[in-house]
Amino acid sequence: MTYNFNPGPAMLPPEVMQQAQSEFCDYNDLGCGIVELSHRSGEFDAVRERAEQNIRELASLADNTAVLFLQGGASLQFAMVPMNLLTSGATADYVDTGPWSSKAIKEAGLIGHVRVIAGGKETGYTAIPDSAAWELDDAAAYLHITSNNTIAGTQYSVWPSIPDAVPLICDMSSDIFSRDIDFNRFGLIYAGAQKNLGPSGVTVVLIRKELADRVPDSVPGILRYTTHIEGKSVYNTPSTFGIYMVAMVTDWMKRQGGLGAIERINDQKKKTLYDLIDADDFYRGTADPGSRSKMNVCFRLADEELEKIFLAESAAAGFMGLKGHRSVGGMRASIYNAMPLDGVVSLADFMREFRRRNG
Repeated sequence: MTYNFNPGPAMLPPEVMQQAQSEFCDYNDLGCGIVELSHRSGEFDAVRERAEQNIRELASLADNTAVLFLQGGASLQFAMVPMNLLTSGATADYVDTGPWSSKAIKEAGLIGHVRVIAGGKETGYTAIPDSAAWELDDAAAYLHITSNNTIAGTQYSVWPSIPDAVPLICDMSSDIFSRDIDFNRFGLIYAGAQKNLGPSGVTVVLIRKELADRVPDSVPGILRYTTHIEGKSVYNTPSTFGIYMVAMVTDWMKRQGGLGAIERINDQKKKTLYDLIDADDFYRGTADPGSRSKMNVCFRLADEELEKIFLAESAAAGFMGLKGHRSVGGMRASIYNAMPLDGVVSLADFMREFRRRNG
């Protein structure tokens, strides 16, 4: 048995993969696969609508929020957000909690005036800065945060309280739909699908429609949120297979009992690994305990040679993708929604046995 702990693209629910396999060459008895259908066909439109409706139901979205299926990953959203929402003369506030938020800040700085109100670069991004100390601007165009840092293994456990007039923008690429939250408190959410929602190649954007009306006339059509709202995500040829997979993954989420049920399982997975890491000093968690991620559990051993042995033996035992990001080293167990509790328990058993033999 192989368990896939890759950080993204990440594992998908096996039953979804099996369904996609069975339908790949013949979708709904049409005699062709979903990847061969026109993005403007009635058959594909039904798939897109199902994906959108599933997302609306799972997130309990208000009617004034549009659901978009775009391309370019979070990286394109780093630019699209300020291009559409950071109007001339305005300032956008950003919080820097890792390399991805740093990239978002850099892109926004090319568009307009950016103010970094908090960050953690000096301490290696090991903790989410306390929002009570942030100096918020009541007139900011928006406040941008990144909910989960895949590299350092940190995550917001409490959302910041901000002025009512300031939209909260969030990159949720690595933890969207991993917990039951109030999605309607955000002005815009974006997420690459390749961790919790589907395969790489499709990006989900949830945006309050009135925010999209800010777009300056100078923004090219394909980079406007209004274009994709009006075009129902098929202004250009979208990632049809990606959207199809999002529809099936969100079908699966509904069968699990929705986000509340998914969160309870994710809490169990998180507790299983962190309790083991905290049991003694053989394993060392790298994130501040108050900022630990439910999605990416990062840890180290006493030295790099022992880590190399751990990685080699874990891979041979069927635990795939545990090597930490190249910029920080160590180990990282990415336990997104599709990772079953059994996989995390099996990893914990391996870690205990490795500690027994090497401690």
